Amino acid sequence: MLKEFKEFAMKGNLIDIAIGFVMGVAFGKVVTAFTQGIVAPLVGQLVSGIDFNSMKWVIKPAEAGADGVETAAEVAVLYGAFITTIIDFLIVAFVMFLVVKGINKAKKKEVETTTEPPAPPADIKLLEEIRDLLKKK
Repeated sequence: MLKEFKEFAMKGNLIDIAIGFVMGVAFGKVVTAFTQGIVAPLVGQLVSGIDFNSMKWVIKPAEAGADGVETAAEVAVLYGAFITTIIDFLIVAFVMFLVVKGINKAKKKEVETTTEPPAPPADIKLLEEIRDLLKKK
């Protein structure tokens, strides 16, 4: 069983998937930093200076005791962070669309260059031979 697992784990496809996963996680971090650091502030300025990350709907405000120490935390729906995450997703989905489109285009060119035209049917081939023989006479 250990031998079978080793063979499974060392297959090229599994290693490719693992590398793709690690690259995807790293790409996700880059996109998140891009969205939070560049896109969200620019979009926020376009819509009258709103910071998406601070947008929330407070259900229950935080409670403080007489000494000023917070006794109960604020309960809020952080829909601004959700909007930022949606923008992250759209960026990643668009980039993946472009990557897949490029790969499919490259594969299509490869297939086009390697395929030969199909052989003509037997009756067409026979007619061509007859034509060639008549041309010789």
